[in-house]
Amino acid sequence: MVAAMTTEHPLERYMARAIELARQAVGAVSPNPPVGAVVVRDGHIVGEGHTQPPGQAHAEIMALGDAGEAARGAELYVTLEPCAHQGRTGPCTAAIIAAGIRRVHIAALDPNPLTDGRGVHALERGGISVLLREGNLESLELIEAFTKHVTTAMPFVVAKFAASLDGKIATRSGDSKWISSIGSRAYAHALRASVDAVMVGIGTAIADDPQLTVRDAPLSGDQPTRVVVDTHGRLPLTAAMLGEPGSTIVVTAGASPERMRALEAVGAVVIDVGTGPAVDLAMLLTILGSRSITSVLVEGGSRLFGSLFDAGLIDKVVGIVAPVIIGGDGAPGPVGGHGAQTMPDALTLSGVTHREIEGDIVFVGYSEPTPPHLRRKKGG
Repeated sequence: MVAAMTTEHPLERYMARAIELARQAVGAVSPNPPVGAVVVRDGHIVGEGHTQPPGQAHAEIMALGDAGEAARGAELYVTLEPCAHQGRTGPCTAAIIAAGIRRVHIAALDPNPLTDGRGVHALERGGISVLLREGNLESLELIEAFTKHVTTAMPFVVAKFAASLDGKIATRSGDSKWISSIGSRAYAHALRASVDAVMVGIGTAIADDPQLTVRDAPLSGDQPTRVVVDTHGRLPLTAAMLGEPGSTIVVTAGASPERMRALEAVGAVVIDVGTGPAVDLAMLLTILGSRSITSVLVEGGSRLFGSLFDAGLIDKVVGIVAPVIIGGDGAPGPVGGHGAQTMPDALTLSGVTHREIEGDIVFVGYSEPTPPHLRRKKGG
């Protein structure tokens, strides 16, 4: 049986190193999960690795290769249950057994129905002792987008906005540069680097002409796909994002064929989701999920935020509050839509954390009482 560990292990630093390695894979390995692994022998790390881009080696294989013969009789610390099935690569459990690992420490079970406990059982059948290190929130957060996508076929959706202390995202004239600090803007670029796609509404695309690229943070993979929700295909053909590296998807709902052809001629990928009065956002997310987009960062505007919140399509919220007062009856707030009728109807975030960046306070929370990445059953 798997031994469930609920107290801190004396060798917790090895799992911490595995998590550190997994973070290096974030943004570069989708639709696979970012995983880190270390091989430990006689109290020393003798091999380490993290997930490589799709079709290449998983973290365990990288760590075993780094350790070489030193892996025989050693222990393996891995942030996610090793796979036991044949995919683009062979099963990691077979490689672990063949390498002579004697014990495996696992931070989280794999939510993929193809694994989800089968990796543990395969290791045990191979004579390897398995310790499940339950409750490591860092390792679970690392795979939250993978968990959502592999269990629902839809991407994990993060809403990110910056607002003044009095809840405004711009002045009454529309000026919004800049509400947040330089450090907060770098943090926002790091968020972009961690996701598969960045989404905005057409109002934001026209008003701000954003590039929607990662510029002020390290980027380990490709630029995230840019998605513009644009019912009538109004994105200017000279939009800055169309000249940036990577792909731009323009999502319409009954735009004219001429307009769609014009957008395609300047490099956009046009997806039309019907002739309704607005883009069906649930259908859009389903389409993005089918394209192996596992995570989406929504950056505005208020109408798009409102529609997503009203439809219950937001999984996580990142709200940056700057210590400035804008004021003005005509100054907009970050979230439009129908909103709550009464206070009991208001969305209360769960699992909320906060941090300070150059005077700004960054709040991060989840839209459901139990975030998707924490809806895990006990292993055994």
